Amino acid sequence: MKLLCYLTLLLVTVSCQPDRSDRDHKLGTIAGFAELVAADVKQLALSDVMTSEEINKILPEAQEIAERYEVSLHRENDLIQTDLFPKDIAKGKEVLIIYKGVTLDAYQDLKKSQQQDGLTSEEVARRFGRLLSYPPHKLNDLLAGQTDFRTTSHFDIQATNVFLYYKDLEGAKQFYNSILGLEVVADYGFAATIRLAPHAYAILVDESIGMHSTEEPKTVAIALLTDELPQWYEYLQAQNVPIKYTYKPKDGGPHDGFVAIDPEGYLLEFEEFKQHPENERFMPLLRQYEPLDKVGNGGGPSKTFYGAITWLYYKDMLKLQQFYEEKIGLRQVVDQGWAKVYQASPSGYIGLVDERRGMHQFTETKAVSVSFILEDVEGWFEYCLANHPFELRQDSLEIGPDGKYKAFVGYDPEGYYLEFDQFYEHEDNIRLLQLLGQDQ
Repeated sequence: MKLLCYLTLLLVTVSCQPDRSDRDHKLGTIAGFAELVAADVKQLALSDVMTSEEINKILPEAQEIAERYEVSLHRENDLIQTDLFPKDIAKGKEVLIIYKGVTLDAYQDLKKSQQQDGLTSEEVARRFGRLLSYPPHKLNDLLAGQTDFRTTSHFDIQATNVFLYYKDLEGAKQFYNSILGLEVVADYGFAATIRLAPHAYAILVDESIGMHSTEEPKTVAIALLTDELPQWYEYLQAQNVPIKYTYKPKDGGPHDGFVAIDPEGYLLEFEEFKQHPENERFMPLLRQYEPLDKVGNGGGPSKTFYGAITWLYYKDMLKLQQFYEEKIGLRQVVDQGWAKVYQASPSGYIGLVDERRGMHQFTETKAVSVSFILEDVEGWFEYCLANHPFELRQDSLEIGPDGKYKAFVGYDPEGYYLEFDQFYEHEDNIRLLQLLGQDQ
């Protein structure tokens, strides 16, 4: 009899456990989000989707949790529909909105705007996502999961690239290769690709065949990241390389550096980022890669650079931040206030600079093209043709001589040329493809 009673009790306990476990999970989720809302990590949060009966059962305990964390609950039986989640995710069900202060008003204003103000579905989704305190890259991924939305990052950025234009191409090649010790990884005669850092390149172009003229303003700077600033400064001075801004290290600052000038006027910033609150997300990324070996026997440091930043100069910083986050799909890793740094490849970065504070001011034309090397340039081009994330310069892919590459060009909101490239098997691309393959 005792054994029968024990078995009966065991069966009852086991059969009830899933119910209890689910209830604990829902309350645990509410408690976790309540703590985040209370700490201002999230503006508002959502409980699990539940039936009215399920909410009725847990509501007293949920209210106790809310009181403990000094947040509020709103019982929502008509959750806003957006492209972040499946449209029927809360159909016929309810959620608890966890919030503080006037955030619920912002949510209700958004519901009204969705019905009255003619917002696009993407605008509604992003506004709701920002209320949920999702970062832009999370919103991009949620949109991509529910719609045909894509960014460059969904087509696999292998490396950053930047096109620079010269009257004396041979002189530029000699400077970057022999003086700086950077490897020439592809040479087409009219253009040569140099490796700045493990996943960052520059293409030096003969201006007579390029998209830009050397008479245009050189509204760009390239930061070459190194931990050997004193050695580089001394070496470049010995090589009679012009220095625009001298090396003046400061204790306690976020970075040190100096600025040199290449043979035809492009600015090269030799820069070291340091442990500092401003760089807390950046430093772990920089430490993933060793500086490249210097090629040749030109003297100076035996290593070159472990990262590179292409600095671009703008009038409307907020507009450009949204563009590079929401259309190109880059993640911000440094916020200097008047300058923002975005990771594009593992060691290649794009820097947006307020022209009122930077080394350059905004110019309508620029002797530079900002480029990204992709694994699937055709897929990104077809997406851009169909969805118009930015203005295109051409309506077809350019195919290089002997099928060496495919590329297309568009424009960012303040006129920088954006080029997207994919390189193919050819004897001129052997070294470049080897390096791109190693980077995967």
